[in-house]
Amino acid sequence: MSLRLTFLNLFLKIAVKPRLRRLTDPAKARLDLERAARWIFPSVPMTLTLPIKLRGTSSKNITALSIQNHPTSIATKPDQPRQIILYIHGGGYLAGSPRTHEKMLARLSRLTNLEVIAPWYRLAPEHPFPAAFNDICAAFDALLHKGYQAKNIIIGGDSAGGGLAFALMAKLCAEGTPPRGVFAFSPLTDMRFQGASFVDNAKNDPILPTQKRGLVAKMYLAGHSPDDPRVSPLLADYPTPPPPVFLQFAKTEILRDDSLRMADKLRAISGQVQVDPWENPPHVWVLFDGLLPEARTGLNRAAKFIKSI
Repeated sequence: MSLRLTFLNLFLKIAVKPRLRRLTDPAKARLDLERAARWIFPSVPMTLTLPIKLRGTSSKNITALSIQNHPTSIATKPDQPRQIILYIHGGGYLAGSPRTHEKMLARLSRLTNLEVIAPWYRLAPEHPFPAAFNDICAAFDALLHKGYQAKNIIIGGDSAGGGLAFALMAKLCAEGTPPRGVFAFSPLTDMRFQGASFVDNAKNDPILPTQKRGLVAKMYLAGHSPDDPRVSPLLADYPTPPPPVFLQFAKTEILRDDSLRMADKLRAISGQVQVDPWENPPHVWVLFDGLLPEARTGLNRAAKFIKSI
């Protein structure tokens, strides 16, 4: 563990985790995350970021960021199929945006040589379930409408966005059009919060307080059942075999078992799953690319998976 990671974990435990534990207003969480993304996360040189509108067969327009690094080098050769990453940001369904993840995704674009499309989706409590899921489905449909094939779209996400990524994957598999692959950083796959790590790592997790799981469920589900596979993709059925999956998480975080149980679920139906467990970093530490050596290593491992499928 690097010295920087040691200091970051200490800071998160002392300053950030107690603040999240007291949190009742999602607007404050949104502001904090936007500020961190603007002032703390380092930019990646030679990045081209453009706001775009996505529209598919539905009447709904989805706003997204197109993120490309070294755009002159990522143009697809005529004899190669076009591949693209659809990335779904995290934030507990209450916060976050493509802007909060823009710098990390610029690095991922650079490492994979692929364009990343990061859509905005509606947040709770103003827009409870199924708003976020419907928006992500619309974004995927819009990429199909633009000419991409499902087999050349790689879906990624972190935390709640990772849960949405797997919910979308389950829907696509049920329709017989699975994506090329799925990668997730510390995904939330069970909104019932039944993983043993919620108890085992309640003190070990440097940033996420277990006390807030009820607030997240209340604001996002708004009375809807957590057994719905669109909010708990761990419970989804897969009539079509899933695509290759990469799961990266920390052994010390409360969402550890959401990844481990998802891996077991997919392997039980002959899915190819690569797990990447780490000892001590905080939740979705890849956001600290440029500050933590562990973040760059984590992104390199995800990029290696993406390029291998």
